Amino acid sequence: MWTKVLDRVLSRLVVDGELKVTWPDGSVTRYGRPDQFSADVTLKDEKTARALCLTPVMALGEGYMDGAIEVEGDNVYDFLAMLIRNRENSGAMPSWAVGMHRFRNAAKGVVQRNTPLSARRNVAHHYDISDDLYRLFLDEDMQYSCAYFARPDMTLEEAQQAKKDHIARKLRIEPGMRVLDIGCGWGGMALTLARDYGAHVTGVTLSSNQHATAQRRAAEAGLSDKTEFRLQDYRDVTETFDRVVSVGMLEHVGSPQFPVYFDKVSDVLDPDGIALIHTIGLTEPPSPTSPWIAKYIFPGGYVPALSDLAPSIEKAGLWTADLEVLRGHYGPTLHHWRDRFEAQVDRVREMYDERFVRMFRFYLAACEAAFEEQHQGVFQFQLSRKQYAVPTTRDYLYAEPRKAQGEGWAHAAQ
Repeated sequence: MWTKVLDRVLSRLVVDGELKVTWPDGSVTRYGRPDQFSADVTLKDEKTARALCLTPVMALGEGYMDGAIEVEGDNVYDFLAMLIRNRENSGAMPSWAVGMHRFRNAAKGVVQRNTPLSARRNVAHHYDISDDLYRLFLDEDMQYSCAYFARPDMTLEEAQQAKKDHIARKLRIEPGMRVLDIGCGWGGMALTLARDYGAHVTGVTLSSNQHATAQRRAAEAGLSDKTEFRLQDYRDVTETFDRVVSVGMLEHVGSPQFPVYFDKVSDVLDPDGIALIHTIGLTEPPSPTSPWIAKYIFPGGYVPALSDLAPSIEKAGLWTADLEVLRGHYGPTLHHWRDRFEAQVDRVREMYDERFVRMFRFYLAACEAAFEEQHQGVFQFQLSRKQYAVPTTRDYLYAEPRKAQGEGWAHAAQ
């Protein structure tokens, strides 16, 4: 029964691309037409077909993880990108799946409360598994957010450095400024602002692993006197700062906490200060988090739409001094990560197991496909409490890089 239902769904859904499905009884059906993507998939049992009909997103990820869905050559990216592109173009989803999607969107306020206790637990789920894993596929500075490909031929290391410099220019960093880094990760942004721009940076994180690594890196770089890393919830910060930066953290806040987050940014920002908030964002109406991503990768996570964020920014009394939407940058970033992960997959398998490998492969491929095929990009909000805290044109961003001036700040100050 369920294989027949799934067959009807795929017949309506797959138009662009070639999909070959081998069913549990050994029969084969082909869908679509030659296009950019092709995939050869085998379903091992009727139970999996049933799950794909009732909870398609969760069942697809779990089925691949558990080996109940096999993708020839583990070419998961083409398979997922094909499905997403066709869904985006046709909107062909079973009525019960549409209903569940709407229910999850309505329930996000309950699911994403993200209290201090649950926020710490959610962060540990993903970031405290092992720094060694992330060193296998991130750049040398361990930047776990969208790079900035100022040129398409940039290496991942170059593009991540370009991202940090682009953010620093928007922050208008001057030597001696006090900077708060909300969600500081492994310390890369804080160390860059301290080393290259002469700032004193306080970084806060809820990840024990990241906190320890950031402190160690600061000591090794001789920057412990210019950086302070705290294992602290951003909601507990009480000081004021000249600048606030937050890269890739807002996605973990949860929609109910957006007013709290932007009120805190306003509270800790000096009256003449500037904040730069870098976050994944939707360029379409709000949509719930993938249930598979929420369960296995980022519990409590939520990718906001502009309409989710604007009310909280406005009520916090902040100027949106500038808003840049980075399109076509996170897909290539994830592609680099995915290539590096696959190059080290045997080591990952030794560290964990085959199910973990398949889970992480699915995660990286699904995210890359989402950025390439859906209305999803990266927002950089430049916020201030005063209208003229930021120059009235963008010319300063593309003049001589401030980093080049900052590198000699210590000598210039003598």
